[in-house]
Amino acid sequence: MMSKFRSWISSPSGVRKIINIYGPYVGAGVKVTHIAPDYSAATVEMNLRWYNTNYVGTHFGGSLYSMVDPMYMLLLMNRLGKEYIVWDKSACIDFIRPGTGRVSAHFELTDNKLDEIRTATANGDKMLPQWDVDIVDQQDELVARVNKVLYVRKKPEYR
Repeated sequence: MMSKFRSWISSPSGVRKIINIYGPYVGAGVKVTHIAPDYSAATVEMNLRWYNTNYVGTHFGGSLYSMVDPMYMLLLMNRLGKEYIVWDKSACIDFIRPGTGRVSAHFELTDNKLDEIRTATANGDKMLPQWDVDIVDQQDELVARVNKVLYVRKKPEYR
């Protein structure tokens, strides 16, 4: 019974459901709508609500950033497996236009990027891979762009 539960919570569907009840995401109104079966992609959305607006009635910048914060780390950890250390290192957000209504962001972790990371870290060296993530509104207009930098290193016992 316990192994079945562990298997469920580590599946993309289980991870998506757990993240969607995670306090910071609930508080910001963020919802993960998709995680690919192989953790190669994900999509998140956020509707404009009274509790995630700023003083002028548009999406609060902290909520916009929280939408994208853990996603590449989550995808990469699951694609690389327990042999790797994966941490968020830094991020920068550029606000382009006010966000109203529903906004969304899509994440892709390509096989080429994964191969590049594995090659760069094979001898135990660290790598700081980067991704740009676009947050768009319902008309596909750019609301914000986030640059995410992760820290990746192969664990010593697997080198």
